[in-house]
Amino acid sequence: MDELRGIHNWSEEEYATASSLLSETISITLHDRAFQPVFLGQGSPALMENYWDLVYEKGIQGCYLQTELGHGTNVSRLETTSTYIPETQEFEINSPSLTSTKWWIGALGKSATHGAVQAKLILPNGKDMGPHLFLVQLRSLEDHKPLRGITVGDIGPKASGGMAAQDQGFARFDHVRIPRTNMFSKFAEVTADGSYIQPPHAKLSYGGMMYIRATMIPGAGWTIAKAATIAIRYTTVRRQGELDAEGLERQVLTYPSTYYRLLPILSRAFVFIELGRYTIKALTQMQQRLASRDTSLLPEMHALLCGLKVFVTTHGITDIETARRSMGGHGYSAFAGLGRLYVDYLPSVTFEGDNFVLDGQVVRAATKSCKAVLSSTSAVSTLPLTSAYLRLLSTTSEPPPQVTASTWHDVHSVVLLLEWRAALMVRNFTQTPAGRDVDASVNQRLAKAVTEAFVAAQVGEMINNLSNLPWEDAKVVGSLYRLYLLTCAESALVDLLSVGLIRHTGAGDPTQDLRLAVKALCIEVLPNAIGLTDAFGFSDWSLDSALGVSDGRVYEALWKRVQMEPMNKDEVTPAYDPYIRPMLQRGQAVAQQKMKIKSRL
Repeated sequence: MDELRGIHNWSEEEYATASSLLSETISITLHDRAFQPVFLGQGSPALMENYWDLVYEKGIQGCYLQTELGHGTNVSRLETTSTYIPETQEFEINSPSLTSTKWWIGALGKSATHGAVQAKLILPNGKDMGPHLFLVQLRSLEDHKPLRGITVGDIGPKASGGMAAQDQGFARFDHVRIPRTNMFSKFAEVTADGSYIQPPHAKLSYGGMMYIRATMIPGAGWTIAKAATIAIRYTTVRRQGELDAEGLERQVLTYPSTYYRLLPILSRAFVFIELGRYTIKALTQMQQRLASRDTSLLPEMHALLCGLKVFVTTHGITDIETARRSMGGHGYSAFAGLGRLYVDYLPSVTFEGDNFVLDGQVVRAATKSCKAVLSSTSAVSTLPLTSAYLRLLSTTSEPPPQVTASTWHDVHSVVLLLEWRAALMVRNFTQTPAGRDVDASVNQRLAKAVTEAFVAAQVGEMINNLSNLPWEDAKVVGSLYRLYLLTCAESALVDLLSVGLIRHTGAGDPTQDLRLAVKALCIEVLPNAIGLTDAFGFSDWSLDSALGVSDGRVYEALWKRVQMEPMNKDEVTPAYDPYIRPMLQRGQAVAQQKMKIKSRL
């Protein structure tokens, strides 16, 4: 990949696009996504001068060592230490216990030569300053052997054979010395005499993780897009059951039970890809401010990325499996491509922050902002975009829409309803009296409501910006975005009823109009489903699916792959003589003996 970038003079965007087409995470991917951004965000001028050319040109191969055997998401409790030695102006990196072993580190097992190590900074006076990042050389650049004092290796296979191309590794440090200048000290620094210079914000050392979370938003979109493309192509070709007007069996995709599952998945793919562009742009703006020590955007960006990471990865896991199941029995074949896509994506709900833990961080940020709004009306004017839904708690805010059948055909009303849901849920939780018990799932429900309110507002803007497209294209994509909003509202029905935004008047089911509107939008989008999946631009090579081939010849492609299966190389299996034949002979002999006995009776 790096050679191709040089040959074709790819831009950063072109290189990122090419990397995404590989369909699997390899060691070099972690260098680009986790190691290089740490230098850009937190490297001091001296460190950049010494290492940046090597990092960018991949003269060294890097990884990001944070998770430990005993701690993952709780970064503040990491055990690895980095003790400053003023006499030699060095840091001493040490693993004081078995549980302090760095674990699950991508590219560490066999590939990386250097690592950005999260370790507790210990000053000469013994004071623990919490986690900071340090550059540590792990292996020799001459023969790739681990350096003295470093024990490193691979942690072994992952569940279901997932991420097989990635060498997740472990590392232990036995009093390894590094120069003082190897601290990532753009913001926090230890002087030669051992004095500590405070960073402008305590969470700045998590910048690398924030970048990875930001890239996970469009990453989820493209992963879901692959699943949707394969499943929609196959269920368009696959015919089963009822006969149509031409006497052919009905296309599987045209059954309500199929399109109701697949088209909302397609809508999430489009939304998450576009949302990813927004989040990466917003993160870039925040990093530019951080460069001038302006940390004003950091807390909200942290909360936003926590919420979005949870939101898109949770949907990603569910959507891939839903797509696979929509394909029936053939979906379970490895040649369908979705099984591997699923197991490779499965750990995304755990790495870069466990989803259930991150929900709590979203809720803490939301309640803090809510308290500010409830205590001062002037706080509404300073709300960031990510907390804009809390404006509705002001006495001068727009009232909730009166839900009728027409509500579900008005984009503004649906967005407003989802924002009101988040505002009321957060307010009710914030005003819960101290000591009163709350349900065990409250963080998950609140975080989901807050994140969906933000995403809904963004989708509303996406719809407004469709005027830049040709009319016909804008109409089709607009219907897809509206489908996203309605399926989001449908999944929120319990909350909408709970906070009183939808009321049961006794005159029928108040949710039926919403479900009928979802069905109508699905039928509207259905004729363009193939065109919308083609718009992703996936090649057959990148999809790697016999059932998702672009020419529709899915059965021929599946047959071809089966003929190439190594087990079909020989007509008779090598296991026949040593195992199968003796078993058959014994069974036949016993059966013959039984038949003889029966014939004598």
